[in-house]
This record gives sequence, C-alpha cells and structure tokens, in this order.
Amino acid sequence: MHSLDELLHPITPDRFFAEFHGRKPLHIPAEDGSAKRTLLDWDGFNGLLNQASIWTAQSLKLVRDAVAVTPDQYCRPVQTQSGSVLRPDPAKVAVFLATGASLIAGDAQELTPRLADASAMLGRAFAAAVGANLYCSFKGVRAFGAHYDLHDVFALQVEGEKTWRLYENRAESPVDFPPDTPETRRWLEQTRGPLMTEVRMRPGDVLYLPRGWYHDALAQDGASLHVTFSVTPLYGRILFSLLDRIAMQDPAFRAFMPPADQDGGQALQDHLADLGQRLARLTATPAFRDEVAMTQEKLVARPARFALPDPLRLTAYRPTGLQGPAFAGPAAHAMRWALSQPDFALEELIAQFDFVPEADVRAAVDQAEKAGALRRF
Repeated sequence: MHSLDELLHPITPDRFFAEFHGRKPLHIPAEDGSAKRTLLDWDGFNGLLNQASIWTAQSLKLVRDAVAVTPDQYCRPVQTQSGSVLRPDPAKVAVFLATGASLIAGDAQELTPRLADASAMLGRAFAAAVGANLYCSFKGVRAFGAHYDLHDVFALQVEGEKTWRLYENRAESPVDFPPDTPETRRWLEQTRGPLMTEVRMRPGDVLYLPRGWYHDALAQDGASLHVTFSVTPLYGRILFSLLDRIAMQDPAFRAFMPPADQDGGQALQDHLADLGQRLARLTATPAFRDEVAMTQEKLVARPARFALPDPLRLTAYRPTGLQGPAFAGPAAHAMRWALSQPDFALEELIAQFDFVPEADVRAAVDQAEKAGALRRF
C-alpha cells in the first residue's frame, strides 16, 4: 500500500479526516478482489517466524487467557556474536500455540517490503511514528481483555476472521498506561462502558480506532491473523524538550530567579510572567515551527532500498562561491551545510538531513544549481 487512498478505499481520505479521524471508529469491509489482504498471508507469516534469530522476548510475545506468558516459559538464553540474548524457542512457542495461546510479533513494520511501504505511508500521512504488530490467535480465544491504546490503530485482517467488540467509553488523549495487573484489568472492565457495536473482520477488512477507544477482539471459526499499525504523532509534551534547548539561547532564561519573598513575591511573579511571554513569542515564530516540523519528519520511516550488487549512483555537486537563493523552512538547514562544503553528493545530503523532506532537499539543490551557486561535476 503506497497511499492512504488504497488503505481507506472506498472511503476517501477527505471524508476520513472530516468524519472519523480522532473522532470515532471506522470499519471498511473489503471489496471483491481487494488487494489489501495480500499485505501478509500464512506462508509469509510462517516464513517470518521461522527466522528464529530475528526474534527476542521483547519482540515476540505470547498471551493466554488474557495473561502474558512470562519469557522464561517459552524462551531460552542464546549466545550470539553480539552477546547473550533471550530468544523464543520455536518448539516451546509451537506448544503454547497448540494449547490456545495467542502470538504477538512486534516491531514488524520493516520485516517485509509491503509492511515497510504501508508503515512509511502511514507515517507520512499522519506525521507519526508507526509500528506494526502481527497477531495470531485461534477460535474462541481472547488474547486481551477490554483495553484502550495510547495511539491510533489501523487493523487489517489478512487471514481468518475476528470479531472486535467496541465499547462506548473512551479515555481522553491518554499518554501513559497503568501496569498490567489484575487490578488494572478489573478497572478496565469497569470503565469500558456498555457494548457499542461488534465488528466482524474478514480478510481485507480495515478497522480504524482513535486513541483511547475501549475494545477487545475474539478469533472466529479457526485461526486468525491480522496486522495492527500503531500511529503515534507528536503531542504537546514535545514542546518542553524543544523549548529547553532553544529558550536557553535567550539570556533571560539563563538569569537567576528572584527569591520568592522579594517585594512580597511580586518580583518572582513578574519574572515568571516575563518568561511566559517570551515562551509564547518563541513558539509563534516560523523558526520554532520549523523545529517542530523537523521533529515530525524524524518520526517518518524510510524503507530500505538496497539494490546490490549495483552501488548507489551519486550526484556530485560543488559550491561555486556565488550567492545562493534565500532558503526558508527546514531545507535551509540542509543548504547551509551543503554550501559550506568543498563538495558533496546529493544522496549524502539527503541522508545527512533525513529530518528534512527529501523532496524539499532536492528542490532546494535544484534552485541553488539554477542560481549558479552549485554546479555538478
């Protein structure tokens, strides 16, 4: 899947953002001949599981009766060239699956080209970090009790069928989750609210759930396999880390604060008010917007595109010493570096500044070449 249109079809992206995004769930039944289910099949899933060396206790987990199976029950320590790791034992995993356990293979967003393409597409569409989990479960088995997620969810059913139960309640913009304990599970059951609807997911179906929406799922009529994409954009907390670095360039933020009892507390109050106003002005500048935009860009995955044995062909440039055009936005960071080098490759520039959209880097280099500030060699 290379576009949001493909994932959401026949719902248009415009309608999705207007009616559903961040607002309410959306179930998109597969149309006849839908290619969505080709994202992954049993053969492909088995092929991934059979690559035992790529899995660890953190990335491959088992759940039975809504309780996580502890790693010591299905993993064994393995000595590798990089040191000792706790690795799932295929034979033990197979036994647990035979007894009805569900398997969750995480961090799968780059394990196949199709998963990588879909993850990158979602990252670009939502300016978000995207992860992919593969869920394998069996008839009548509920891997997890009612819960909500800290991110938006796009679930794509690829094999078998699964019934999702969606509840009326929703956690408001959650950013943290309580530890998985019996008390937490009881609290979730008590706060999920009445059942709102049941969604029967068949191969090729897509289900969107906004962050915080209570749900659970149950496999139907045999084995089920689905892919869940977690979509996590930035939220307001990121401002604190960005402002920490940028604000310190202003001497006012490096100045000592007055004692709390000076002038009856008025001096401290005035000092804090001044800093608050400075922060407000700072966050309203185009430069700070660019900082946020570059931080968003860093979230977006870029699928690997090796084509060995053919090496990457580099496009070499050399600054001429002439004045280049004025660049605005994140691309200005890349071009300041490029024009300060004796020479560079376009591909090197793109790799060096991967927090700047590639299209913007290419456009800026093209402008500089047309202006005579860069020439190829």
